Amino acid sequence: MDQPQQNQLSDDNLKSSKKRYKTHSSDDNDDSDLDNYVPYVPLKQRRQAKLAEISHKKLLISGHPSEDDESQSLPGSDDEQSQHTTNQTNVDNELEKLRRAKLSLLDQHSKLKKKAEAKKENDIEKQLKEEEKILESVAEKKALMAVSELAKGIQYQDPIKTSWKAPKYILNKAEESHEKVRKKYRITVEGESLPPTITSFRSMKFPKCLLNSLKKQNIKKPSPIQMQGLPAVLSGRDIIGIAFTGSGKTLVFVLPIIMFCLEQEYKLAFQRNEGPYGLIIVPSRELARQIFEIIEFYSQSVALHDRKMPRLRTCLCIGGLSIKEQLETINHGVHIMVATPGRLIDMLEKKMVNLNVCRYLCMDEADRMIDMGFEEDIRTIFSYFNGQRQTLLFSATMPKKIQNFARSALVKPVTINVGRAGAASKDVVQEVEYVKPEAKIVHLLSCLQKTEPRVLIFAEKKQDVDAIHEYLLLKGVEAVAIHGGKDQEERLRAVNEFKSGEKDVLVATDVASKGLDFPEIKHVINYDMPDDIENYVHRIGRTGRYGKKGIATTFINKSVDQSILLDMKHLLIEAKQKLPPFLIALQSDSEKYLDMGDEKGCSYCGGLGHRITNCPKLEAIQNKQASSLGRKDYLASGAADW
Repeated sequence: MDQPQQNQLSDDNLKSSKKRYKTHSSDDNDDSDLDNYVPYVPLKQRRQAKLAEISHKKLLISGHPSEDDESQSLPGSDDEQSQHTTNQTNVDNELEKLRRAKLSLLDQHSKLKKKAEAKKENDIEKQLKEEEKILESVAEKKALMAVSELAKGIQYQDPIKTSWKAPKYILNKAEESHEKVRKKYRITVEGESLPPTITSFRSMKFPKCLLNSLKKQNIKKPSPIQMQGLPAVLSGRDIIGIAFTGSGKTLVFVLPIIMFCLEQEYKLAFQRNEGPYGLIIVPSRELARQIFEIIEFYSQSVALHDRKMPRLRTCLCIGGLSIKEQLETINHGVHIMVATPGRLIDMLEKKMVNLNVCRYLCMDEADRMIDMGFEEDIRTIFSYFNGQRQTLLFSATMPKKIQNFARSALVKPVTINVGRAGAASKDVVQEVEYVKPEAKIVHLLSCLQKTEPRVLIFAEKKQDVDAIHEYLLLKGVEAVAIHGGKDQEERLRAVNEFKSGEKDVLVATDVASKGLDFPEIKHVINYDMPDDIENYVHRIGRTGRYGKKGIATTFINKSVDQSILLDMKHLLIEAKQKLPPFLIALQSDSEKYLDMGDEKGCSYCGGLGHRITNCPKLEAIQNKQASSLGRKDYLASGAADW
């Protein structure tokens, strides 16, 4: 380096050192520089200061402070007072640490446990608040009422009055005795002025001809849902009936409607084109036909046993049947109508039928109808009513969301629940097998050997139903198949052949899962796990009915969503079924929140393996609505351009 450059650098260093010296030595010449300046403290000095502070604290704790400390701690000013308070706080903290250090391990564990429980309670409270917000956001804003009633602000305050009254000895019983019966049969009832429970058909004042018909069907004693449901319906109350599949829900609305129609016919005979007085709406054609046949059996048997009894006319209104045949019954005056929503709306709009005198409405599998998209159709049907009606809603699975929605249309409803809503029947032995997709159809043959016929096989897709049906026929198995793609005549023939015992196996989609009563089904096979745990409950409910035992086998593999498997796992635990190892190993972070609050599991879909905050069904519906909204906006803009 050149000499001039070195001299210049040394001059610069000298200037900068002088400048630093001036900064230290100047007396407030530049206040801003002094305020911003933080002097450097060497590491050794910092350690010494820290040790001095610790030793000072120890002296204070021991109670022997030094003279300097005493002089410093004397309160002389505000700053000294605050310093004294700070020191005292630090002392208290140190004392707490020392006390904690002297705790035994057991005491420390209990303290930590209490802290964890308190934290968990806070988390649960947050979770419940979040769930309430979600449930409110998805709750239906429009009530399930007629448009004219909503527009005029019509609200019915009291239930419909009927001429039926319970026997005096039943009414004279104390409420405690009724509660004992409910507790014995695990009946949960909610509502105002609860009707009594009656444990025999004779005490319900049914005529002898109807009692004889029940005996012919080997029905001698009411089931739990009938003990509470029949008195409620006969007394004119609106009800929400929830009970496991095969518990006898159908008779709860069939027997009263027959009694009411007989009474109406006695008072004043139905004229041409008059009626119906009672309307039953169901989601599927097969279920509608089944209920129609049950009503026909009891109404015919009543007329045959007692010639004084009038003959009731029942009409079946479903797609796939000739409207002319249905109109013939209506033209003569119809007492009871069993219908699917689509065909009924078509006939109402064309004024082939009216609901002017209809005072009895029942919706079987009500939650399934709302889930299947019939909600607007049901609302449309309500608008055709003329006056107050008695409304009954029945299902095996009815989540809280649907119950809250249903109550909007009911007058002082009675909610009757036998067991948990959505629970599987304990008479069904549930077996879960891990089967690869390519091996499922072959594994069916070995699975069919578990029991004797009759066997019901469920599949999600129509093409799978056809493939299984063809495979079984090639293997020499007597099988029939039904799904929504087949015509009504073919579906009816398949169901009749299976019911009569001509065929051993029925392969079907979920059209056969809702409410259908097939006698003597020994085994239900789920070829694939449904996307909804409610569908699974309805499927396996086709066996193990009326106290008989049955088996349900379900094939699962990696294609099944984890949330559905978690729902199944907890459903099996609830029913005290054997868990396969791969379900035992399945764990989720949301499982810690499953049993909190009044509602087990999800309050939207009823699944036990998750909460509403991570409900796959709700997420799928929201995604579908979002996508359809986008398409509508696009189509609307396109239409405007045209």
